[in-house]
This record gives sequence, structure tokens and C-alpha cells, in this order.
Amino acid sequence: MKQAVMTAPGVIEFHEVAEPKAGPDEVLLRIKQIGVCGSDIHVNHGLHPFTSYPVIQGHEFSAEVEAVGDRVGGIKPGMKATARPQVVCGKCRPCQRGDYNICDVLKVEGFQAPGVAQDLFVTTKDKIVLLPDSLTFEQGALVEPSAVAVHATGRARDLKGKNVAILGAGTIGNLVAQIVQCREAKNILITDLSDFRLDIAKQCGIPKTYSAYKESLADASKRDFGKDGSDVAFEAGGVEATIVAAVETIQKGGEIVVIGVFSEKPRIDLSVVGDRELSLIGTLMYKHEDYERAAELIAAGDIITGPLVTKHFRFEQYAEAYKFIDEQGDNIMKVMIDL
Repeated sequence: MKQAVMTAPGVIEFHEVAEPKAGPDEVLLRIKQIGVCGSDIHVNHGLHPFTSYPVIQGHEFSAEVEAVGDRVGGIKPGMKATARPQVVCGKCRPCQRGDYNICDVLKVEGFQAPGVAQDLFVTTKDKIVLLPDSLTFEQGALVEPSAVAVHATGRARDLKGKNVAILGAGTIGNLVAQIVQCREAKNILITDLSDFRLDIAKQCGIPKTYSAYKESLADASKRDFGKDGSDVAFEAGGVEATIVAAVETIQKGGEIVVIGVFSEKPRIDLSVVGDRELSLIGTLMYKHEDYERAAELIAAGDIITGPLVTKHFRFEQYAEAYKFIDEQGDNIMKVMIDL
């Protein structure tokens, strides 16, 4: 079978390797589509601090069940599926209390463990999430980033009837905004520097968008939320300017959920955080129920996925896909690799 290996930053080699087989508690998947995410791009540029080379990438994907082990029940060949990419110990305190997404020795397939950039991939049955037949393989590959958004929105208290600001309109910020709508927020606004991404947000049903080039978050919040401002903010930009804006504009007692991955340490005024009793809340990845909920929301049409996909590339064009991403800059959302 074919396998794509990144041997060094920006260098992808294709190997022919033996086909894997499923063990008694394992599932053999035939990979169909792989989504390229921001962390993958960091690996391609040699900027991911926790990934070494060579590495087999790919962690957001859709597949068809090829075979199952002797002790696997309820999963049959031909079913559509995806799977969580987390490799956890099950023994540390976070794992023991059910928070395996922040396992003390967490590894993620595609980064610290081999990913799915190959024809066939073996995983354990507990990680499998079966997908409805109604979902396309493209939609199936978007379950993983949707699960990130499901988990992130769940880190805030009740969003019903609240004013919510999302800072960053990339794929994750877009999905957060869509899920916030599902949770019956009163008013939602989303901001970004890219007019392209803001247009995609509108196509996905987010009516209130604004360009951070043209208007400050404070002015936009006052216009859309009134004098009270936002109750909850989701930081999905990963830059100092967005987290500072969230702290400065959210109402007293508000919550800020930090989703973005910061390449540089931001400076924020913690005296404001304390004086206004703000809650800064972290979020990492997802749990199994977040994956299942993400699949349900996509299947029900509550998450619009079509506008999120900018372009597809064949498996053999993996390197070309990264070149395209670099050339397009902010005028791009999700790129898919088709096997």
C-alpha cells in the first residue's frame, strides 16, 4: 500500500509498505479523505514544537471499514467511519477522572504517533466513530475539527440567550460560531482580518461579521450587543491582539475560552482579569462524545460544511497541496487530500 512520509520539513516521500492487519480489538480502515489543518502546516514548515521527523501525517479523516478483529462487535466492513487520533495512557490522574484529552503523556496521531496518510490504517475499536451513510466522505473528514468546536463551546457555561463574540474566522472559529448558534445564543458576531473568511462565515449562516482591519472589537460589540458587551468570547486567532481585545471588551464576570494555539506568548493585563472577575478557560481537543455530537450536527444539517472546503488534491499531490496553502494565505479554508 501507499504511505506518505514527511522526512523533513516540506519534504514528502511516498513508500510502498506491507498492508497492516487488525488485531483482536482493532479495526482496519481504508482511508478516503484527509483534512489538512493548521497544526499540519506548522509541521510542514518545521515549526511544530512537539513533532519530529520522519512523521506520517493525517489526523482528521474519513474512512470505510475494511476489516475488524475477532473481539470487535457492532462494526462491520463497508461502514463509514472516522476515529479519534489520541493515544493516551489511561493511568494518569486526568485519564482516571475521564479527562483523557489532557492525558499527562498525550500523543496525537500525525504528530507524535503515525497518522493516517496511507491507504490503510489500524486503530482500536474504542476510538471508532461510525458515520451515517448520509454523510459524504468530505463531511466525515470534517468531524474532527467540528469535535474541537463542540468541546470548546462546552467549556463555557450555558450559552442560551447570551451575547457571544468569536475572534478568528478560520475553520475552527467558523465551526464554533455555527455550534454557538445551535446552543441558542442570543447574538453572535465573528471577526477576522480576512474578508474571504468572513464571507465564508456568512455563507455558513453567521450574519454578523466584521473586519478587524476596519473596526475595533469594542465598536462592533457596542453596535451589536449594546452597552452590556459580550457575555462570552471564544479566542480562535492565536495572536496577542485577539486575546487582548477579548479581555478589554468583555463584560464584567464574562468568560473567555482560549482555543487558538499561540506561537508567541501573549501579554495581557491580568489586573483587568482580576478586577472584572473574568474567567479565562482553556480547551484542548475533544472527548469521544464530542466526536459523536459533531457527527450528529453535521448529519442534521446544523453544521454547514460545503463552504469550508476550498480545494481537493489527490494523495500523490500532497506536497502540491501544501504549496497551494502557502500561496493562498488567508484566502483559503480547508484543503482535502483524496485517497
